[in-house]
Amino acid sequence: MSKILVTGAAGFIGSHLSLRLLERGDEVVGLDNLNDYYEVSLKEARLVRLTDKQGFKFVKLNLEDKVDIEQLFADEKFDKVVNLAAQAGVRYSLENPHAYIESNIVGFTNILEGCRHHKIKHLAYASSSSVYGANETMPFSVHDNVDHPLSLYAASKKANELMAHTYSHLYNLPTTGLRFFTVYGPWGRPDMALFLFTKAILEGKPINVFNHGKMKRDFTYIDDIVEGVVRVLDKTAEPNPDWDGQSPDPATSKAPWRVYNIGNSSPVELMDYIKAIEKALGMEAEKNFMPLQAGDVPATSADVQALMDDVGFKPDTSVEEGVRRFVEWYRGYYGA
Repeated sequence: MSKILVTGAAGFIGSHLSLRLLERGDEVVGLDNLNDYYEVSLKEARLVRLTDKQGFKFVKLNLEDKVDIEQLFADEKFDKVVNLAAQAGVRYSLENPHAYIESNIVGFTNILEGCRHHKIKHLAYASSSSVYGANETMPFSVHDNVDHPLSLYAASKKANELMAHTYSHLYNLPTTGLRFFTVYGPWGRPDMALFLFTKAILEGKPINVFNHGKMKRDFTYIDDIVEGVVRVLDKTAEPNPDWDGQSPDPATSKAPWRVYNIGNSSPVELMDYIKAIEKALGMEAEKNFMPLQAGDVPATSADVQALMDDVGFKPDTSVEEGVRRFVEWYRGYYGA
């Protein structure tokens, strides 16, 4: 049993992860600022599922609040940290870039400092498939170079990986970055395609289909994401003794630092994803076909060989099953 700080605990992934950790007997301190990037009532409802569980404590706090974060680490004496709190969304980063610097850069620095000064055994943190940016070699591998992000959101996540490496090198802090691929499922984010499409179809409104439907995404079900995070958290990052500075491997280091993809490894055409939603709802969508949006990439696909090799896990929930579970939750939650 460990005492674990989960930041972003009222978020989509954070709430699911916290529940899983509590169910296996860990003590969880959940941090969230409950901001209004999307409906706060949904975040509060996610928290309700946690607050009656033994071993859970909620702290409302901004990652950017340096003094309060320092005090939290001093008071709680965590064993491990999972940093999922971040300003999310590729498209929103075009509208409000400062939010990404404050939360994803300044906030992450405060987490790193807390981990450094309080001898945290392992820091696992959310990165994103967005870091692959202009890469076109499929599937995306953690051994690929990721120096060409296409949005500030992606750049902030790549920055997190670099910042974590520095702390792993300087202070021997074990850190692991998790590149999530298009996470979906019950209690999901309202700004994501599945939520937007389901809501619009049920209300008889058209859906916006970007890049004229010629998009592929490695949709990854929430339970698979959580399983991957838990397994990685339990396997403390270690140095790679074979790492060579003359031909450096981007996925490992001489420091205790790692990055992994967590994706379904089965990219799905956007139009097939929409068909799965239509089937689950028993309704057909009216579609507005539109061009590719700024900051978006046309396709993502995860190579999860490193994840399989190191923790013996590969996500495998089908889109049909995952979408069905989401629609079932959505109808129940919203009475739709």
